[in-house]
Amino acid sequence: MSITIKDAAGIAAMRQACRLASEVLDAITPHVRPGIATLEIDRLCAEAMAARGVRSATVGYQPPGYPPYPGHVCTSVNQVVCHGIPSGKPLKKGDIVNVDVTVVTPDGWYGDSSRMFEVGPASIAARRLCALTCDAMWLGIEQVRPGARLGDIGHAIQKFVEGHGLSVVREFCGHGIGQKFHEEPQVLHYGKPGTGEELAPGMTFTIEPMVNIGRPDIKEQPDGWTIVTRDRSLSAQWEHTVLVTPTGYEVLTLSEGSPPAPAFVKGMAPAT
Repeated sequence: MSITIKDAAGIAAMRQACRLASEVLDAITPHVRPGIATLEIDRLCAEAMAARGVRSATVGYQPPGYPPYPGHVCTSVNQVVCHGIPSGKPLKKGDIVNVDVTVVTPDGWYGDSSRMFEVGPASIAARRLCALTCDAMWLGIEQVRPGARLGDIGHAIQKFVEGHGLSVVREFCGHGIGQKFHEEPQVLHYGKPGTGEELAPGMTFTIEPMVNIGRPDIKEQPDGWTIVTRDRSLSAQWEHTVLVTPTGYEVLTLSEGSPPAPAFVKGMAPAT
């Protein structure tokens, strides 16, 4: 496994890229309301990226075996787990939607973050799912420190999620990020403590659990990108990019409009 360790210049570049990704989410937050189409959200995100001098990492993205991804962002509504393609269908009151933003700076650094949005008043079950998924992400983040193992992150998330009667999607995971969209390591959202790669200062990676109300099973739609829950139950996801520091962690994808961390979070470094 070849993991890129960022030096001081790389860390500074990652801070900038990740902050800008978070600012794009800030910019679209007031617009996510009943009646807006996810295609309009995509357009607004593209405008916000251009205004900040960055571009989308997803539009035209084509891993081997996939069609080119058409959106500037991913918009995953209700039972869509991830990679939802923006469309002209309006969001309705009670929907939940994940907006996943990955930007690339002119000098080639990537920033990646996603948030859940409730479109008007959501059901109690949907609100609980979104809140617990956010908590699960932060519990994973709280495990990050030099000497910890990737399995510590996955175990903390899995134990919390399953303890609340929800399920963790296993086919998708967090990933290293820097001057490539996806780098090593893979960051699973389940696992055993004390296993996996040891964390070291200078590592940067995403933690982005996908959590279902129903079973963890998923399926791919005919468009080649959209992933949905097999039982059509609701799914939620939150994502931050984190840096392993000499004493713990720093969340890089923070900006003025970022949702506050849960009260149990103790180790968060301030945004810079």
